[in-house]
Amino acid sequence: MNAFEESRVNTTVIDEIVSRHRGKPGELLTVMEEIQEASEFKFLDDSSMEYLSSSVKVPLSQIYGVATFYSFFNLKPQGKHTIIVCRGTACHTKGSKILLDDLSILPGCKEAFDSGESSFTTEDKQITVKTVACFGQCALAPVVAVDGVIYSNVTSEQIKKLLENLQEDNKDENLRLS
Repeated sequence: MNAFEESRVNTTVIDEIVSRHRGKPGELLTVMEEIQEASEFKFLDDSSMEYLSSSVKVPLSQIYGVATFYSFFNLKPQGKHTIIVCRGTACHTKGSKILLDDLSILPGCKEAFDSGESSFTTEDKQITVKTVACFGQCALAPVVAVDGVIYSNVTSEQIKKLLENLQEDNKDENLRLS
């Protein structure tokens, strides 16, 4: 059995999540979010979506449609740490492409982004690098989020420091980049 099969969410957990939210507004979205969070690699695997479909009597195509519409949902395994680089106009003009290039030292990252992917996860599942169209923090460009913490006016030196800390698993929630 491979790591992905082991990371599938137990059907008992899915049943419990579904029962807690049955009949409530936003039921499907909430259930899908919680199933994703219950997954070791924070993604919605095919078997979980298929089980959910049969459990709540919603066509699999609708569940897949929701999962692909909202950028919050992941259909591929995610890393322990997530780095999100804004690619909006302000961030681009202030150097976010350079920051993305700096992250391309991760084996396979450059190839993934060059082939049109908007997300890349290292083979060891330690780091996921993603791009987003805009964070809405244009005055602070270029902007990068690391495990949910927003960093502004990020430089190449700073992104390399962040990456080094994550690779060493020395993530400090209060890491200052100055």
